Amino acid sequence: MSPDKFIIEKAQAAVSSLFGAALPETSFQVQVTRKEFEGDYTLVVFPLLKISKLSPEATGQAIGEWLKSNTDEIAGYNTVKGFLNLSFSNSYWNSLFSSIADDENFGQLPPTGKTIMVEFSSPNTNKPLHLGHIRNNLLGWSVSRLLEANGHKVMKVNLVNDRGIHICKSMLAWLKTGNGETPESSGKKGDHLVGDYYVAFNDIYKKEVDELTAGGMSKEEAEKNAPSLKEAQEMLLKWEQGDPEVVALWKKMNSWVYDGFAKTYADLGISFDRTYYESQTYLLGKALVQKGLEMGIFETEADGSVWCDLTADGLDRKLLLRGDGTSVYITQDLGTAEQRFTEYHLDEHIYVVGNEQNYHFQVLKLILKKLGFDWSDNIYHLSYGMVELPEGKMKSREGTVVDADDLLEKMYNTARETSMELGKIDHMDEAEQDELFRTLSLGALKYFIIKVDPKKTMLFDPKESIDFNGNTGPFIQYTHARIKSILRKAAEKGLELCSVSSEVELSPKEIRLIKLLDMYPDKVAEGGQAHSPAVIANYAYDLAKEFNQYYHDTPILREENQDLLRSRLALLSCVAKVLVKAMDILGIRLPERM
Repeated sequence: MSPDKFIIEKAQAAVSSLFGAALPETSFQVQVTRKEFEGDYTLVVFPLLKISKLSPEATGQAIGEWLKSNTDEIAGYNTVKGFLNLSFSNSYWNSLFSSIADDENFGQLPPTGKTIMVEFSSPNTNKPLHLGHIRNNLLGWSVSRLLEANGHKVMKVNLVNDRGIHICKSMLAWLKTGNGETPESSGKKGDHLVGDYYVAFNDIYKKEVDELTAGGMSKEEAEKNAPSLKEAQEMLLKWEQGDPEVVALWKKMNSWVYDGFAKTYADLGISFDRTYYESQTYLLGKALVQKGLEMGIFETEADGSVWCDLTADGLDRKLLLRGDGTSVYITQDLGTAEQRFTEYHLDEHIYVVGNEQNYHFQVLKLILKKLGFDWSDNIYHLSYGMVELPEGKMKSREGTVVDADDLLEKMYNTARETSMELGKIDHMDEAEQDELFRTLSLGALKYFIIKVDPKKTMLFDPKESIDFNGNTGPFIQYTHARIKSILRKAAEKGLELCSVSSEVELSPKEIRLIKLLDMYPDKVAEGGQAHSPAVIANYAYDLAKEFNQYYHDTPILREENQDLLRSRLALLSCVAKVLVKAMDILGIRLPERM
């Protein structure tokens, strides 16, 4: 039992015995004692004064004396105004530590029976994944793992935007300038190759617009009438009509992109339980539009377009079907939401999408609610801010985006250079070095992005992310490797880990570590409730930092008292175990050697 729950249970008994009142758990407030006061945990007694009919100090004194006299675990107490500061006995901390060390499933919360779908990534097939996608993927993956640790059944899904004008632009540029180029003939990853043709289309388009404006046409008119854009629009219409040649080219170029995506996902350690394709779902939702018309919540304009008027709800009018009967994005989202909740009986559907779509999801939930779907309340938009580099923002159409593959390669090279500068690889062969560089580079990238609250815009600096001394993934990875090195040396001396002895006198620093370890399940619950893996990332850093301070001030292998030595080794092993559990939620591996 955690310390706060233990105190509440015993305080309930104290209040019942002293004042003859049976109070619920919610009447008791327990918090960690502030550093300037003596004690481990503090019971706030102000809410109990109506029952005790005593002053705050006298109430705290009475409860403290009862706890000390009736529980072996409470070794002492002091009162400061309305705060009762309690000190636990050494045997209590050893007992708590032993229960953590012996629990292989420590931090895994019990099954809830809930099914949650997390949709993330959702790339377009006209370009490779870029830095923004990396934040999306890492958030989606880590929040999925976090929800699993909270006892939920989680489905990780991807909706690939594989149709539309964007891919037609790449297809058209390839037909005009590609000369039959393929990933095999060019040596390029398929997603990069198709992305190059998207940029090429933009170059063609810009040139045409400039020529039309030079001929006297307004810029707005030129942008609408550029020949290449009209050709791309015609190609999209042919695709929708099932034109064999267009569909064949679409399938071929998309297959190149899928192969490229698969390689990037594998490099990131990302996978999905199911992948949806917009080409198979874009017609969904039209039946819901008809339902909304019949319910009188949608209206048809003179041109045949269908709208939902949300002005009474403080929003705008929303287009659902164009005049020609074609759907828009929200139409599809209405249909896919209904499909998924019906098929999987979801308790929650989480969309990991950038904050530029906040309004879209507000509208989506409201329209679903108006259509009579109460489960719309269980849709959650995990909104996140943009990622910027020291050089500034990125632009896809101009080819200035930092794509994921290039960034992963840069991170690998940075990890190699940093490790070589610090002399951390002299004892490793080439294969071990390669594995370490990949582990460190991914750890640096993932941790640096995930540690920031999702809602915040963030600046990503590759060099800063791989610092072995800061709030970084490599710092935590190095801490784990340091612990494993100590444990290996202990094993070489014939020292085996054993159960913690209640007789061992723990130091204040060891008690602080045990307190931090005990907080892990609560952090899992807190992070899950907030849909924020940043809670786990920063907890792992706090634990690693606390351990390093302990290690700096405390002899381990030089300790002569064998019981104390074994207790400290067990503590190290427990810290390593919890670090592995926490970082696994983030998709980060911790090396055994560095």
